[in-house]
Amino acid sequence: MAINLPEVVAEVTAAFERYERALVSNDVDVLDELFWNSPHTLRYGATENLYGYDAICAFRAARPAKGLQRELLETVITTYGHDFATANVEFQRASATQAGRQSQTWMRTPQGWRVVAAHVSLLTSPVPSAC
Repeated sequence: MAINLPEVVAEVTAAFERYERALVSNDVDVLDELFWNSPHTLRYGATENLYGYDAICAFRAARPAKGLQRELLETVITTYGHDFATANVEFQRASATQAGRQSQTWMRTPQGWRVVAAHVSLLTSPVPSAC
């Protein structure tokens, strides 16, 4: 299996960046589009476990649109062959003392790249302050 084929990395990176823009601007239509429309899709959030596309969409529709801006501290995208990838980030919200982590599993579908599983969590210790 070929790891990190440049053209596949570029495709997944573009999909991930589109997701990130939609996330911080609360573009629910794009967020819903980029999750695989399947009962097998799941998202473990910082405070919720969502099983299936419908539950994820309902969460997005009800979530407050405030405080979504964040800085990505580290992003690692790895592709496996032509149809499977992971995207992992560390992030910091301006209003938070804790850093967060986000993991996404992406799959190529007939509609394009879609998130099939996601996990968001916060680190328990505060982010060290800059010197």
